[in-house]
Amino acid sequence: MHSDCKFVQLLIYLVVINREITTKAHQLADKFPILAVIGPRQSGKTTFVKSAFAGMDYVNLEEPDVRLFAQKDPRSFLASHSHGLIIDEAQRVPEIFSYIQAFSDSSKKSGQYILTGSQNFLLHENISQTLAGRVSILNLLPFSFRELSIVGSEKDFSEYIYRGFYPPIYDRKIEPTDWYPNYIRTYVERDVRQLKNVTDLNSFTLFVKLCAGRIGQLLNISSLAADSGIAVNTAKSWISILESSFVIYRLQPHHQNFNKRLVKMPKIYFYDTGLACSLLGITNSNQVKVHYQFGSLFENLIITELLKFRLNRGLSSNIYFWRDKLGREIDCLIDDGLGKIIIEIKGGMTITDDYLKGLNHYQELSGKRKLKSYVIYGGDKSYSFLSHEMIPWYAANEIFAN
Repeated sequence: MHSDCKFVQLLIYLVVINREITTKAHQLADKFPILAVIGPRQSGKTTFVKSAFAGMDYVNLEEPDVRLFAQKDPRSFLASHSHGLIIDEAQRVPEIFSYIQAFSDSSKKSGQYILTGSQNFLLHENISQTLAGRVSILNLLPFSFRELSIVGSEKDFSEYIYRGFYPPIYDRKIEPTDWYPNYIRTYVERDVRQLKNVTDLNSFTLFVKLCAGRIGQLLNISSLAADSGIAVNTAKSWISILESSFVIYRLQPHHQNFNKRLVKMPKIYFYDTGLACSLLGITNSNQVKVHYQFGSLFENLIITELLKFRLNRGLSSNIYFWRDKLGREIDCLIDDGLGKIIIEIKGGMTITDDYLKGLNHYQELSGKRKLKSYVIYGGDKSYSFLSHEMIPWYAANEIFAN
């Protein structure tokens, strides 16, 4: 097992880490007048846009005086940066979007404005109303395996599950047990109140913790509401809040109807396993493999890594799961419109026949014997086994190259 020293070593090299999204961001900025980069707080958006668009002016609307200038005199605010402008936390002054539209239409320049935002809900609402057809949107999540591989592949995936992928864990030398609780507290006290008028913050915090306990499970809103002691409509609203601020996402079921007995509820996952571990009370990586949520956390790790691969290339998610009402399922199904990839995700280091039952069943139903079929597991070797490909966890994205 590798020790934490590898993660400390990473701090030395962090400055040269190139975000995978860079290529796509430059391509879109060459074609659209406005590029919006959205994602969770502390995912590295500011560092990324400053680096990728180093020749542009930069302003942060979180700063009170800057925000006041943008609110009181938006024309002068934008006119003073006529050669291109990065606007951080753009959703803080929603009225400025109309002026950005007018300025970009007048100049007819590509890549004139780079916008960032942490709150998916607010930023998308303003974009859809004002900047439609003028803006391209990219989602920047915390680091991926590939982005952290600059110092080699970490062999103990429980470290990644526990630490998560937020840049401050690495570049500020902050322990997860110190950083995540404060991140959660800041999120509850600040971002949630900007999105919705949540008056009972203790109940909301409990709700988020209960969501962490349901990773990889079908999202039963009624059950979640009952366990949280809140109304069903409140639970629905809070799930939307967590999605809007990039805490959780819902993995939708694939609906190819072989027998009309498929489940229709989505599954729930977290955008970062480190955050989920903190909510679950996990305080070191050794606890991960003995925790009751170990299998679900490993599954979360892999599915989110596959999602990052898509988003970092400007592609929408084509990732699903498949499950019938008898409980037979495929952990991950990727549908590109031309074909499907089916994936079983297991944290064990030794492959057994049980890992293949769901894959074999789906292949029988589909009748497509050449369907691409993988097991992504906790081991460290790639090989073929009974017509399925075994892929180690750190090489999960290799399935896109086959």
